[in-house]
Amino acid sequence: MTSLEHWAAVDDYLVDTAIRPAESFASTRAATHEAGLPQIEVPAGQGKLMGLITELAGARSVLEFGTLGGYSTQWFAAAVGPQGKVTTLEYEPRHAEVARRNLDAAGLGERVEIRVGAALQTVQELIDSGAGPFDVVFIDADKANNANYLDAALRLSRPGTVIIGDNVVRGGRVLDDSGTGDDAADVAGIRTYLERQGQDPRLNGTALQTVSGKGWDGFALAIVRDVDEGPVDGPRGGTEG
Repeated sequence: MTSLEHWAAVDDYLVDTAIRPAESFASTRAATHEAGLPQIEVPAGQGKLMGLITELAGARSVLEFGTLGGYSTQWFAAAVGPQGKVTTLEYEPRHAEVARRNLDAAGLGERVEIRVGAALQTVQELIDSGAGPFDVVFIDADKANNANYLDAALRLSRPGTVIIGDNVVRGGRVLDDSGTGDDAADVAGIRTYLERQGQDPRLNGTALQTVSGKGWDGFALAIVRDVDEGPVDGPRGGTEG
C-alpha cells in the first residue's frame, strides 16, 4: 500500500468512526463529481473542523473565496445555524449552478448567497456596499491571488474574526521559490500569503501540514486581533526571558 492509499484508508476510517457526517455531505460530493467538477474539495475531516471552528466562534456570518460544488460551503452553512448566512464567491458559473443545486438539496440553500464573477471584483463589491464584518473567512480560490484575498478579508473583518487559508503546502512545493514550474504563480501567492500572515500585527496565526486521501497539504489559521491589545505569544511577542 502506498502512502497515499494508506492516508485515504485512514480518512475513510475516521469518517466512519469519529466524523460521521450527515448523508447529505456525501451526496454533495457525489453530485459534484458526477457533474464533472474537479475533485478538489476539502476532505471531510477538514470540513468538519471548519464547521466546529465556526461553531466555537459563535459565527453567524461566513465569507468564502471559492465555492466549487458547495461542499465546504455546506459545512459552514450547517454551522452558522438558521439565522446565519454564508456568502461565497465563485468564478465559474457552472460551478455556481452545481453548488446551488447541492445546497438546495441539502436544505441549506436559504442560508447561502453565491456571487458569481472574479473574486477580486465581487469582494470589492462587498467592501463598497459596506458588507461585514464577517465572523469567519475561508480562502480557497486561485492561489496566485491569496495575498490579495487576505487583504480584502481584513477589510471585511473585526477583532475576533477567524481567517482560514487552504492548500498552503501543496505537497511541499511551498518551499520552492525558484519561480519555475506550472504552479509557480500559485506557490508565490501562497508564500506571500504566509509571510503576510506572519508579519501583519493584526493577525495571530499558525499553519499546519496535513495528509489525507488528497495527499500532502496544509492550511493556515489566524485570528484577527486588535492592534492595541499588545504583543502576542511567540516570535512576534517581544523578547525572551
